[in-house]
Amino acid sequence: MQITFTYRETWLHRVNPGVKLVLSLLLFVLVVFTHNLNTMMYLTAGALVLLFFFSGQPLRRLLLYASPFLLIFISSAAGMMMFGSGDTEWFRFGFIRITEESFYRGLHLGFRGLQVAAVGLLFSLTTRPVALFYALMQQWKVAPKYAYSFLAALRMMPLMLEEFQTLRYALKVRGRKRKRNWLTDWYTTLRMYAIPLLAQSIRRAHRTAVAMEAKRFSTHTKRTYYYQSSYSKLDIYFMVYWLLLAVFAHWAGTALPIWQAFDVR
Repeated sequence: MQITFTYRETWLHRVNPGVKLVLSLLLFVLVVFTHNLNTMMYLTAGALVLLFFFSGQPLRRLLLYASPFLLIFISSAAGMMMFGSGDTEWFRFGFIRITEESFYRGLHLGFRGLQVAAVGLLFSLTTRPVALFYALMQQWKVAPKYAYSFLAALRMMPLMLEEFQTLRYALKVRGRKRKRNWLTDWYTTLRMYAIPLLAQSIRRAHRTAVAMEAKRFSTHTKRTYYYQSSYSKLDIYFMVYWLLLAVFAHWAGTALPIWQAFDVR
């Protein structure tokens, strides 16, 4: 069962997937070592600009995709604000205590998670799995047997979901009823779903391994590829954007502060 949605292809879809993957990892490291709240907010704003204007997805669908991350942003920020430590107390009600330090830490934690989520969502929405693994094989010299194995595993996930739905419908048609003991019912339900799905997965994995062995995926000879992956000037534009954003965020975090919080630890 393949579920696809229409989208508008932008220049981000033509950026080399390997470049996007490496830059996403570097941005994660940069975010981890960024303790200036203002810098973090500028980095988040730059990531959201790419996500909302160049991902090629409709605004309504983007808001649907981003809703879990917005919930995480609110929950993590509110939790740190209300239960964090600090000296300058702003508000207290029972065990809820909001201080200036906890307020800034909460905002910093929320924007840190939102920035990482925006970059990850941008990568997933503008990168096809096939293009990613072809780039890893051709540019990053990943062994084809590993790359195609991961690609085959991704292809199997929709099949497993379809099998799960078929099994659920079959049990419903047979008139299976819930028991009063929820503990026994939970174990029985887990056994009725897990054993057939596990057996089917083992059979499918064995057939896939035999097919890959027959196609000589275990050898180290040079292979030909149906899709050719290469670098282009769009990769340079993508790298320059993030580099300029990092420099601007670092400068604006001190020169144009939104909050007077320059070292949130």
